[in-house]
Amino acid sequence: MGTCWILLALLSSVAWGQARRFEVVSAKASERVVGPDYNNQLVLSEAGMKATNATLRRLVAEAYRVQLNQIIGPNWIDQNEYDIEAKAGRVVDKRDLFLMLRTLLADRFGLKQHGETRNLRVFELVVDRGGPGIQPANGTEERRMEGGFHFRGDMRELADLIALQLNIPAPIDPSQPAIAAGPPTPVLDKTNLAATYDFRVDLKPELGVDGLTIWQRLLPEQLGLRLNAGRGDVAVIVVDSASRVPTAN
Repeated sequence: MGTCWILLALLSSVAWGQARRFEVVSAKASERVVGPDYNNQLVLSEAGMKATNATLRRLVAEAYRVQLNQIIGPNWIDQNEYDIEAKAGRVVDKRDLFLMLRTLLADRFGLKQHGETRNLRVFELVVDRGGPGIQPANGTEERRMEGGFHFRGDMRELADLIALQLNIPAPIDPSQPAIAAGPPTPVLDKTNLAATYDFRVDLKPELGVDGLTIWQRLLPEQLGLRLNAGRGDVAVIVVDSASRVPTAN
């Protein structure tokens, strides 16, 4: 009886390990490095994921569902870029997809990491006093507002987007786009809104106006949300070691 239970446990462990791995993976260094302002090309789907010119920081942040500033490690995790295509061989939900990405990073990059909590300057994304001005997606793209910036995702993904854009300084030359500088301040989702949302916002650069000022204005006006500034305990992922060159396909 004991041997039978041990065998079942081993089989379950093997099956679980296989379930957490992509069926087909191609991971290699990008042929052309494009720089940190362009390396956010990472697409997730029910069948797998594809990343183009993605840094290890970007990949780890996606795998552990944190923002870029919550990844701590050697400087090269922002410099080396990778092209990755991974197919699950079946339909998987997002939670399993992130677990599979963690396994991919451990298998191909030898990633070793640990979690910590650090007290950092943060912004909290919260619902404004009048309540949210957005509704959960109904399966079709929102088209009530022509033009503007289209967003589809959950509030954590919106917080991630805002965190990146808060670091963009005020543009001074209309012919040159402003470029984010320095590490972004984490934006924590405190809205308690769990659904997926689909909407457009009138988001566009303004001369002499930085990203923080723009978002502080449009969040309450257009989305019924707001940002609260402060300090808080933030979970971070510390990269202890990883290989710059992923193992061969």
